[in-house]
Amino acid sequence: MIRRLLACLILLTLAGVARAATPLTLAEVLRASAQHSPAIVEAMARERAASGRELSANGAFDLVFDAEAQVQPFGYYDGSTFETKVTSPLRDNGGNLYGSYRVSRGNFPGYEAKGYTNQLGEVKVGALFALLRDRVIDERRTTLGLAAADVELARLDRELVAVGVQRRAMAAYQQWVAAGNRVAIYRELLALATERQTSIDRLIALGARPAILGVENRQNIVRRNSLLVRSEQELAVAANALSFFWRNELGEPQVPGPERLPNELPRLEPVSLDPASLIRPDRPDLSALITRLDQLEARRRLAENQLDPRLDLRVEASKDIGAVGLGGPTRTPAEGFVGLRFSVPLQRRQAKGRVAEVQAEQEALQARRRLLEDQIQVEVRGLTVQVDAAAKLVTLAEDETRLSANMADAERRRFTLGASDFILVNLREEAAADARLRLVDAQLRESTANAELIAATIDVRQLGL
Repeated sequence: MIRRLLACLILLTLAGVARAATPLTLAEVLRASAQHSPAIVEAMARERAASGRELSANGAFDLVFDAEAQVQPFGYYDGSTFETKVTSPLRDNGGNLYGSYRVSRGNFPGYEAKGYTNQLGEVKVGALFALLRDRVIDERRTTLGLAAADVELARLDRELVAVGVQRRAMAAYQQWVAAGNRVAIYRELLALATERQTSIDRLIALGARPAILGVENRQNIVRRNSLLVRSEQELAVAANALSFFWRNELGEPQVPGPERLPNELPRLEPVSLDPASLIRPDRPDLSALITRLDQLEARRRLAENQLDPRLDLRVEASKDIGAVGLGGPTRTPAEGFVGLRFSVPLQRRQAKGRVAEVQAEQEALQARRRLLEDQIQVEVRGLTVQVDAAAKLVTLAEDETRLSANMADAERRRFTLGASDFILVNLREEAAADARLRLVDAQLRESTANAELIAATIDVRQLGL
């Protein structure tokens, strides 16, 4: 039984080590970045704040309850009143509906005879309707619409922030993998010189090679070791930069170890370019401009609304209930009122100035939209050229790497047979290593150009969004 438990523990440990040593993929980095990047979390918080402001703007249409009491403890008249009122703003008009209840006790002077009610009080309902200014649009509805647009802008800003973060995460991952490939190349180059030292020492001991050759090879080992140490330092720096995006479930940065390095850069899918889709209105950057234009249009309509004269219609009905009060029986019958109110600013300079200001802002934003559309097209076309050129450079670098490796292998065989010298072998090996380094650089350039194109076309799937 104990042996079985030990065997299970050993298997679990080996499985955990195997999982820990699996290569870190770009998808893992992008998934962690999208979920835990502080920049994206901050943008999400700003979106929630915009939603809170929209909820606050809805408060302009809240049902309002008022209560007022008046008591006259001193003086000839002792009239007192208590009144409650409920007001409900209209969502499709600048007016409102209201209802009230008022009850009075005591005596009022003649000039305040309206204060009298029957014994059980007075019930009143009414409505105020805007017929000209504020009929179609008013400050309350405009503020609510602007707040809703701000929520949309916050959402689009979050998407743009996420695209930028994911693009930087891809760049950090690519640099880390490329740095790991360079370390592998310098490590193999050092291993060749180290293995050759054993053979050279044996030949020197037999008198087949001069002793200076061993010194020269040890000097070569030191130089190659220096290159390896420098590349390992660059790998550590790249791993630290990647930890800003690769985070654990608590959002804390994780520094990937060399054992998590993949063998090659990620293979990104080529972006299919449709010229019509580059400036589609659902792009976050273009959508943000369109939303801002909609906001300006709402502000322009509100400013033009201020140019109209105000004509309000008030309709009201009231009924006293209960026994006749001190005010007499004239208050018992139901009463109805209809009233109009008209006002107009004679110069209207404030509204005219606001209209001119908003129209100018609209023209500026339209120009910015055209500029952005042109920038998108130019940027994408330029990145397409870079991707094509980088792919050709990778093909050439692969050919050069293959040929240089063949030359280095052949030269080592000749050196083993005594038909070549140390300097030529060293040159061939370093030429092969340089060709491999150029291949890594070409692959990095191709992968980077593809990632830039993915970000420029906002390919959310490959961005891990």
